[in-house]
Amino acid sequence: MSTTPTTAQRLAAEFLGTFVLVLGGCGSAVLAAVFLDDADTQLGIGFLGVALAFGLTVTTMAYAVGHVSGGHFNPAVTLGLAASRRFTWRDCGAYIATQVVAAIVAATVLYVIASGVAGFSASESGFATNGYGDRSPGGYSLLACAVAEVVLTAVFLFVILGITDTRAPKGFAPLAIGLSLTLIHLVSIPVTNTSVNPARSIGPALFAGGDAIAQLWLFILAPIAGALLAGFSYAALLGQGPAAPLEEATEG
Repeated sequence: MSTTPTTAQRLAAEFLGTFVLVLGGCGSAVLAAVFLDDADTQLGIGFLGVALAFGLTVTTMAYAVGHVSGGHFNPAVTLGLAASRRFTWRDCGAYIATQVVAAIVAATVLYVIASGVAGFSASESGFATNGYGDRSPGGYSLLACAVAEVVLTAVFLFVILGITDTRAPKGFAPLAIGLSLTLIHLVSIPVTNTSVNPARSIGPALFAGGDAIAQLWLFILAPIAGALLAGFSYAALLGQGPAAPLEEATEG
């Protein structure tokens, strides 16, 4: 009996992984980043907690289902892997569509939970959306935000491509990828609220509406540009052994 996952199983794994990433990461930002008790004591997890939440979701889901789908959970990752010849271009459309749908479903679940508090407004709260200018947490310009997203997504892809190279140690891919995503969030939450993942940006933006949707283009194009930059340049810059898909790289 063949152990090779079917296309449906691979897409189901991508759906589950992306769903958990958006629900866990964005959920930590919406529900737990700021939390006051009755004495107005701050009990929230803050930037550090949100950064850890995103990293932990990627690590756990890559270990859980990476052996089925490769554990992309991110359209930029899918395109970057295709650019580096680690993934087939013909499968990109199905993966990306699944990731975007999963992100929207996760954002829907998060919206239902968050709306359990009287007076909650996705648009007024920001709902973990990304932004530049007056929608940047630190008021960073469009140029600064674009540079941050392109460069940090490229860094993320270099980590993914490096740790899944057959020359890299076996079994550590999900851990290295999760830690790198945590680091990226620690750097860029104040700048853009951290995207590096178009699906993660699309889901919450649909509920926040308004300027969140108007600025969404940047958080689709910039991560894709960074991923393609890394994907096309990895082999030329660092050399490349026979590719090991994440399905194999998660196995020790």
